[in-house]
Amino acid sequence: MLGTTTTLTVRTPEGVVFEIPLASPFSRCLALALDMAVIFALTILFSQFIQLLTIATSGVPVLGRVFADFGTGAAIVLQFAITVGYGMATEWLWSGRTVGKRILRLRVMDERGLSLGVKQVVIRNLFRLLDMLPSTFYLIGGISCLVTARCQRLGDIAAGTLVIREAELAPPALGQLIGTERNSFAAAPHLEARLRQRTTPAEARLALDAVTRRNELDPEARLELFARLAEYFREIAEFPEEITIGLSDEQYVRNVVETLFRRASV
Repeated sequence: MLGTTTTLTVRTPEGVVFEIPLASPFSRCLALALDMAVIFALTILFSQFIQLLTIATSGVPVLGRVFADFGTGAAIVLQFAITVGYGMATEWLWSGRTVGKRILRLRVMDERGLSLGVKQVVIRNLFRLLDMLPSTFYLIGGISCLVTARCQRLGDIAAGTLVIREAELAPPALGQLIGTERNSFAAAPHLEARLRQRTTPAEARLALDAVTRRNELDPEARLELFARLAEYFREIAEFPEEITIGLSDEQYVRNVVETLFRRASV
């Protein structure tokens, strides 16, 4: 049966529920086509570079033989290195995005709604070699995306990852998020920029849901939830003590949300 699930529902231990839209097989196919074009261009570029080295050293007896042999062997491993290395490098450096995914607003993330880990990046890209079979037509990966409920190829299943759509979120009423107090984080714009860069849409959505629905939570669950969120965001971008002193965990998270969504509203 073809997968019909279009969202991932995540429920935190504190009772907060949020949904993440999943990427469709069609959008993933388009992103893959763009990435394959980039990989093809990189392969040609590096192949030309190796050929130039071989030609440049052909007149030198020792170096000429070395680069001639190197050029022959490099052609065999070049496609493998670029295909696997491209995905690993871009997904790690760009928080789960490749060039194709950035253009189509897709992102790889942990299937539990958490941030992507380096181990997951390595596993899902190594399994790409299996998903590409037969040849480079991605038949196995394509079939897996169609028949799994969460549109996962084999690499996603092995790594415990999903590909999501980065849906545009309507900016909330910022004044209601932090109340009448001024957001002290604004005193450190470089740290605010780091916070925005390192926070995924799913994490921003979770923090926003926690703030907007905080009055629906039991007092104990509310304290626990904001304590965990504040601890997590402090690890992402730690603001100096002079601008966080006196802030409760809840106010800290409200400042985080105001910082994240203020960017979207300017």
